[in-house]
Amino acid sequence: MSDSQHIVCPHCDGINRLPAFRLRDKPACGKCKRPLFDAHPVELNSSNFALHISRNDIPVLVDFWAPWCGPCRTMAPAFVQAAAQLEPEMRLAKLNTEDAKELGTHYNIRSIPTLALFRCGREIARQAGAMNAGGIVQWARSKN
Repeated sequence: MSDSQHIVCPHCDGINRLPAFRLRDKPACGKCKRPLFDAHPVELNSSNFALHISRNDIPVLVDFWAPWCGPCRTMAPAFVQAAAQLEPEMRLAKLNTEDAKELGTHYNIRSIPTLALFRCGREIARQAGAMNAGGIVQWARSKN
């Protein structure tokens, strides 16, 4: 791990640089002053997806989901619980594949929910199917 980390703000998409040892100090965004980590997944869309997966120096775990999907809705609270356990070592994010169909196609999402783990803009692992919070955390840590 380098001495400093780039962290994209989940609220304003501003890019923050902070010492790696400060990740656990509840850092705030230099632009909007809101917390960089709030134990909730970031809602991604077509315009900010690439920024979040490529400019965060921490891994980003993305839940590809859709509002009509029963297993996706069932897994949503577990994903929030996992965010509380995995932050700040990892950013959790959600992408609605109905609103961003082109990204679902680009990443070859064939079933939902699908979790994809990104590091430095590259996908490093993928898991399809709903999981509980413990399963999400265990899987994400094993792939990181």
